[in-house]
Formats: sequence, structure tokens, C-alpha cells
Amino acid sequence: MSRILLVEDDLILNEGLEYSIQKNGYIVDGVKTVQEALEVYEDQKYELLLLDLILPDGTGFEICKRVRQTSAVPIIFLTASDEEVNVVKGLDLGADDYVTKPFRLNELISRIKAVLRRANSFQTEIVELSSNEIKLELVHNRAFKAGNLLELTSTEFKLLSLLMNNPNRLLTRGVLLDKIWDNKGNFVDNNTLSVYISRLRNKIEDDPNFPQKLLNVRGIGYKWNVTGNQQT
Repeated sequence: MSRILLVEDDLILNEGLEYSIQKNGYIVDGVKTVQEALEVYEDQKYELLLLDLILPDGTGFEICKRVRQTSAVPIIFLTASDEEVNVVKGLDLGADDYVTKPFRLNELISRIKAVLRRANSFQTEIVELSSNEIKLELVHNRAFKAGNLLELTSTEFKLLSLLMNNPNRLLTRGVLLDKIWDNKGNFVDNNTLSVYISRLRNKIEDDPNFPQKLLNVRGIGYKWNVTGNQQT
């Protein structure tokens, strides 16, 4: 069974979520502060983190940032705020999804299953990919450019892994949406995909304005170019 770390300072909500998520077949460790979360995270292996945004001693952003220094474990934010700035900040720090309070329990369980399904779909016997001066260590979820560690979010790493594992092959937007997110493309749209592609180019290309590695085939999709041919 997948083990989930739940970080929520509302005692009633914490206990209710822990009970309900466990009834759906998961092991849940519930804590209420940033400090408690970081302490138990160091002592236990988790398949997913559920993080409240506002906590007594800090924010879920702090936990996400710390975890992303060493791991690509899936992260879902539980937030009472649907302001765009918080959503974008969470995604930039490496969150995989967010659920805005108040939410239905069935919706949260569906999000948990979708995120875990996406994460499991990226398990592979291949341990390393390398081309265009980019190297991916799939076991450790780390990426390097010319030997320098790249700071990639979980979604950026998955997107780059998929592209590099299909060199010189055109992957349509539909395929990318299916593989990177839910199998029906839920929770994300084409504009979001474009944003992730842009952010990824800013990190891997020598000149993001004239990409040579991650190419766009207008109106269709993207491909990982290993021949050095320029295209925008």
C-alpha cells in the first residue's frame, strides 16, 4: 500500500482525512506543523505528500521546497486559497496538483489516485538517459546539463524524461497530456503544457529564444532533437 504524509493543522480535518484516506487503501501519517513534517519525512519513505498551505510554524511551500532538493515524490497542495499567485507558486516549487478547500472527499481521492498513477507510469528499468549534454538519472530523479545539476520540478522532470526517451520522435500534445498528467488529460490544458515547455527550455537550452534541443512542430506537438537541427 502507498504511504501518504498528510500535513494539516486543523485537528478535526486532519483526523477526518486520515481516516477517510486510509479507508481507501492507503497508509497515512498525519502531522500538523512544518517541523513535524520534515522530521517524519526524513524517517519514512512516502509515495505522496498532501500539504496544507498555511501552518502554525510556516507554510507548505517550505516543505515542498525542502523535499524537492532531494526527491521528486508527488505533492498535492490543500489550500483554502484559489488565488492564481499561490497556485503558480506551488507548481513552480514542484507540486504536481492542488485541491482548493472546501473540497469533496471523492475529488481528493481521485486526485490522489491520478497523481500516483502518473508517478507509477514513469517507473522504468532504464536508469539513465543522456543526449544533447543533458543527463537524467531516473533512479534518483536528477537531471544535469554539462555536468551541472538542474533544478527541475517533478512535472518538468517527467516531461523531459518522456521526450528524451523518444529521441527525434514527434510527440503530439495529446500524447504528452495523457502521459504526463491523467490518462484523460484532466487537471491541465494546452496552455499549461506550453508554460511547462517554456520553463523547461529556459533551463536546458543555451539560448531559449532559439531552441536546439526541445523543438516545437507548430500545431502538433514537440520532439527531442538529437541532430542539432535548429527549429523554433
